[in-house]
Amino acid sequence: MPSKNRTALVLGATGGIGGETAAALARHGWRIRALARDPHGAAARREPGWDWAQGDAMVEESVVRAAAGCAILVHAVNPPGYRNWERLVLPMIDHSIAAARASGARLLLPGTIYNYGPDAFPLLREDSPQHPTLRKGQVRVELERRLEEAAREGVRSLIVRFGDFFGPRPGNNWFSQALVKPGLPVHAVTYPGRRGVGHAWAYLPDAGEVFARLAGREGEMEAFARFHFTGHWDSDGRAMINAIGRAVGRPKLKVRSLPWGLLKIAGIFSETPRELFEMRPLWETPVQLDNARLVAFLGEEPRTPLDEAVATTIAGLAVAR
Repeated sequence: MPSKNRTALVLGATGGIGGETAAALARHGWRIRALARDPHGAAARREPGWDWAQGDAMVEESVVRAAAGCAILVHAVNPPGYRNWERLVLPMIDHSIAAARASGARLLLPGTIYNYGPDAFPLLREDSPQHPTLRKGQVRVELERRLEEAAREGVRSLIVRFGDFFGPRPGNNWFSQALVKPGLPVHAVTYPGRRGVGHAWAYLPDAGEVFARLAGREGEMEAFARFHFTGHWDSDGRAMINAIGRAVGRPKLKVRSLPWGLLKIAGIFSETPRELFEMRPLWETPVQLDNARLVAFLGEEPRTPLDEAVATTIAGLAVAR
């Protein structure tokens, strides 16, 4: 990548992974261009100095226009409120592929573990078979297939796969929607997983940092590049709960089980609980990400100590003590 071109287009810059990736890229000297339907409102909520372009990720022309002159394109966007997710996700990635093709940018995508099924568990590598049992996983497999196909036509891409996100800004993640509630005191933690089952977590600022470091060396990668990010591996589900307890000054927090049955019933009438209920199998079996390839490439994986990451998250969510 020519050193003179340090402009990155970020789709989803107002969200968790998109915002943290944009912030990390900016720290590494990139000029940030962000796409938003309401650029003035978005600019008021994020860091100064970013160039906000008006447009919609669901409109191909908007993305192609915004990507002109960019060296990388971060695709960290989802349909508003995750409504009609399965119907809209693939057209949205098609728009980003078209924009990357027109601009010559490398497309960066945060990946998930949804793509995998029991034949790949418990340790996921970049070449593990992708035979998902989840509907979302089937969509993600097709999404990544389109990226790989586009790479054969010269559209470069980079996927970094993460576990469940947590971080200092509320968002669509289990930490701020189940374990704790933004703005409320923590007297107990609602935990979705089974006792003794491990779970993979990714601190959002670390996720943004790894994207920024990889972006600086994207010219050394193959056209279709993939890396796995281990993050914080909680081997029995207690490490995250205990870290929350220390962060709020209550080391013996009560732990409540997530009422999966109620989610299932609520899912009959509402899309959000239905989507959450589908994730249940990933809380009932240990699924870990192998970062050997990432460490071999970068030399290390960025990883904030768990207590520091959780304390910063709790403070950012304005959790009352």
